[in-house]
Amino acid sequence: MNRNFTAICAALLMCAILIVFVGGMAFGKSAVSFADDRSGKTIYLTFDDGPSDRVTPKILDVLKEENVKATFFIIGKNAETRKYLIKREIEEGHTVAVHTYSHEYKNIYASPDKLLEDIDKCNAVIKEISGKTSTLYRFPGGSYGLSTSLINAVTEHGMRYIDWNASTRDAEFVNPKPAQLVKASVTTPSNSDFIVLLAHDSTTKTATAEALKDIIKYYRNLDYTFSAF
Repeated sequence: MNRNFTAICAALLMCAILIVFVGGMAFGKSAVSFADDRSGKTIYLTFDDGPSDRVTPKILDVLKEENVKATFFIIGKNAETRKYLIKREIEEGHTVAVHTYSHEYKNIYASPDKLLEDIDKCNAVIKEISGKTSTLYRFPGGSYGLSTSLINAVTEHGMRYIDWNASTRDAEFVNPKPAQLVKASVTTPSNSDFIVLLAHDSTTKTATAEALKDIIKYYRNLDYTFSAF
């Protein structure tokens, strides 16, 4: 084995390590562990920032019609006045998880203690409605760029955090058309076999509800399995 061949092998090995490392960081440890348990092409539909009286029922109607389960990362203060929607999500087989109580970044990310306080306050709302707390969490804005102390605080608190690798971009576009959201949903995935799609069911996201059926149709035609965390 000559020196050049050895160098090439070493370089290839390093590239492989980097790919695995970066791929893991894209989701966080929690989401990767779910991926390891799945075979075939899987997509997780996830909805942040609800519930809302205007949009959440429309999304639930589509999910029920299409027989698809999803994961709702809720805002606790919204849920307090819309308990009927959380109950419906649970009754129809969806997963209700912690996003935040207030969604006020400045306060939430002021310290690990403030972050955990926000998580527990949201979880208290979930427990009041469902009788149990959630161990699933989504950082407002995602975990990318957050300090290690904040991320460690969440995992040491017994929570598994879920990021995303595809997006409807419904929080980025101004007054989007449903077709724009469908296009984003099918072109942004960074892993074609395991997709966690970010969407929102807050009150201004009517286009998301209107786009949902076409998003489901697209991935169903490609033989994806729809799952909830």
